[in-house]
Amino acid sequence: MQKILIIGCGDIGRRVANLAQKAGIPVSATFRLPEQAAALENLDLRPVAADLDQPGPIAGLPTRGASVFYFVPPPGGGDIDTRVRVFCGSIEPGEEPEKIVYIGTSGVYGNAGDAWVTEETPVAPQTARARRRLDAEEMLRAWGKGRGVAVVTLRVTGIYGPGRFPLDRLQAGHPVLREEEAPFTNRIHADDLAQACLAAAEKGEDGDIFNVSDGHPGTMTEYFNAVADAFGLPRPPQIGMAEARQAMTPLMISYLSESRRLDNRRMREKLGVQLRYPTLAEGLKGVGKG
Repeated sequence: MQKILIIGCGDIGRRVANLAQKAGIPVSATFRLPEQAAALENLDLRPVAADLDQPGPIAGLPTRGASVFYFVPPPGGGDIDTRVRVFCGSIEPGEEPEKIVYIGTSGVYGNAGDAWVTEETPVAPQTARARRRLDAEEMLRAWGKGRGVAVVTLRVTGIYGPGRFPLDRLQAGHPVLREEEAPFTNRIHADDLAQACLAAAEKGEDGDIFNVSDGHPGTMTEYFNAVADAFGLPRPPQIGMAEARQAMTPLMISYLSESRRLDNRRMREKLGVQLRYPTLAEGLKGVGKG
């Protein structure tokens, strides 16, 4: 990689940028608000103004020959991702990037019960947000084929790590689903996701799709209990699904209505990703300590 452009430089984008900078690769990153530009400069990143909610193309994106990491989620509502269309429409002929790594979601697989899900498992998104994510995948792949740009897709599971733990929910005593009713969920530590992103840019080929997970599915209830224990907080109360439908948000219920176990073999074997935190226990080791 000669240079990197991060579209949507939040927590994971900053982790990717940090790894790239350590390897001596210059990084540019987009921002929407003026105060975000200063924060990027403080991280030695080149700030680039970009509002993907504007109706027309964005001028001046430094895409030519770059490895682009696209982290921006779709907007709310509908079944299409309008933001990814603005991004694609902003790249003039001759300004094509070398490769685009799209960070999507394993939610495109829908509900697989207790079955293991590989990259060959047919997609079956059940929610509008998952359909928007699938739309973005398909839009980028089609655009890439038309413009000769390699596009690699990462289907990412629940991200956890420092700064991402549900401490507010635990401290407020929000309930979780009873363990015996809780579906399978999957996780990836934020640092492992960052290294998977860079590995995808280095080794991924056009059209590749990778499940990004630690390969050890559990339940959301198990996760909340483990985090509570690690931080010395009370475990959350457990309720049944009937009560949960009254007490939890529709978004949380939608997460609890899908179950799948993600196979991460392709990520490990083709991308050579060696997970720093292959289990939740290792990811929680040492957190919450003075």
